[in-house]
Amino acid sequence: MSKDSPYTGRVKIYADGADKSTMLELNRDPVIKGLTTNPTLMKQSGITDYKAFCLDILKEIKEKPISFEVFADDFENMARQANEIKSWGENVYVKIPITNSKGQSCIPLIKDLAHSGIKLNVTALLTLQQITETVKAVEGGAPSIVSVFAGRIADTGRNPVPVMSAAVEICKSADPNIELLWASSRELYNVVEADQIGCHIITCTESIIKKMKNINKDLTQLSLETVQMFKNDAEAAGFQL
Repeated sequence: MSKDSPYTGRVKIYADGADKSTMLELNRDPVIKGLTTNPTLMKQSGITDYKAFCLDILKEIKEKPISFEVFADDFENMARQANEIKSWGENVYVKIPITNSKGQSCIPLIKDLAHSGIKLNVTALLTLQQITETVKAVEGGAPSIVSVFAGRIADTGRNPVPVMSAAVEICKSADPNIELLWASSRELYNVVEADQIGCHIITCTESIIKKMKNINKDLTQLSLETVQMFKNDAEAAGFQL
């Protein structure tokens, strides 16, 4: 994707991943407004030294917001890690999950961190109660992102749009420093949906970002290209009847 991308929406596109070369390439794309990652993506990319990877990335990603997640499971160490991650750069947001792995609410910690000046990305939210509690906790504090996992809501067979639309209104009535993020997007159309409801940010993987060149593409042309793909692949495979 480049400055010639057909994307003209208002929702900000954040790239989600943990491959260094891809992250740096997308950071140079003016359409990409920020970046996010998480421990699972890092593990999948074979990263073993968390801090070294983050600091290495931050040598080149110095302007656009980027979110790194704590991985401690107790609140004391979550707070310690949050303060450590914050020190890495002015563009860094600290990702804090809505609960720890035992289901204990992180809301008190989130409130303390937000009001101590740490920019947060509160993550793994799926319910309106979680969204409401998070917005109340960060309101009046440092700039914060409320990440609702719309894609995981969809994975349960539910339409995430009503939840996300309600979340837009909850955030709109609160602090202007609070941004709503449509997380775990599954397809390019999620970008359109997020834009239509007034979501501030959506995270997209590289595979979805690559599809953005198809926005408003002529469907007859796309049909022809699909048939050509089938033909070329059959020939390359050497199929015969």
